[in-house]
Amino acid sequence: MKVVVLSGGRSSEHEISLLSGQAVTAGLREAGHEVIELKIEKDGAWVADGKPVGIVPGEGLLGADAAFPVLHGPYGEDGATQGALETAGIAYAGSDVLGSAVCMDKLTLKRLCGFHGITQVDFVQAGVTGWHEAALELGLPVWVNPSRLGSSVGISKVDAWDQLTDAVNLAAKHDPRVIIEGHCGGREIECSVLGNENPEASLPGEIVADADWYDYEAKYTEGRMNLAVPAELDEETTAAVRAAATNAFTLAGCSGLARCDFFVEEDGTILLNEINTIPGFTQTSVYAKLWQATGIEYPDLCDRLIKLAIERHAEEAKHSF
Repeated sequence: MKVVVLSGGRSSEHEISLLSGQAVTAGLREAGHEVIELKIEKDGAWVADGKPVGIVPGEGLLGADAAFPVLHGPYGEDGATQGALETAGIAYAGSDVLGSAVCMDKLTLKRLCGFHGITQVDFVQAGVTGWHEAALELGLPVWVNPSRLGSSVGISKVDAWDQLTDAVNLAAKHDPRVIIEGHCGGREIECSVLGNENPEASLPGEIVADADWYDYEAKYTEGRMNLAVPAELDEETTAAVRAAATNAFTLAGCSGLARCDFFVEEDGTILLNEINTIPGFTQTSVYAKLWQATGIEYPDLCDRLIKLAIERHAEEAKHSF
């Protein structure tokens, strides 16, 4: 098949996305696909082979059979690019507009999951009526985050209440929607999910960061983060994490792929932290390493995601919206 790989984008994760795009391009070619590389510049321009690319409704994209977006963060992982691909009428890997938007907004995802009884860390939305009093009830420390940003950008750990306002203001520079979360001392466990209506979950892995918390520097500096694969969990907890991952994936309306991040406490309680619908996608990224440990090599993983994209596109074409 002919596949367009979209990378770059307008977010602060532009360079990370380019690395993911290079890896996916190589993986798809190894799996036998013809690949067109489409780079989205920081100003939002779409460029392929040095020429601008435009979207014409219903006309597809560069004559490709499918698209594989590996765009991290706002404008790429939040449903914006997915909407453009829907307009073009082309199959694409990953979640649709709704699933992408829901998972990109931590506040929306947590409210949805809370409605369905999924255990998670307590949280408060900054700026709403009574938010400051509600935040005090969380106890120290708390974590202040932009609700719709990735890679730990704009996050602060608040150890004293006189730091709270500055932390909220910092997060608000990146996103007017700010979430304040209580602290959880549990182990950071991650699980990759693959599929559409009947998703599969990988063996879980555990993040061990050389930092007080898993911040941007720890994520992207070599040697600052280690991934234990598989995580040293008993059989019952491993099965429970995998089940929790596919359940959250389905409830959030995801398709294709996602990485579900959890905290596992000493008593075995599993708390959902977040869902990443376009996680880092190099061969050494957590998503791919977890599937490799589960028995799916990188080129096969890329190939399966294109097949899932085609499958979902064909299924949706049967319905009249």
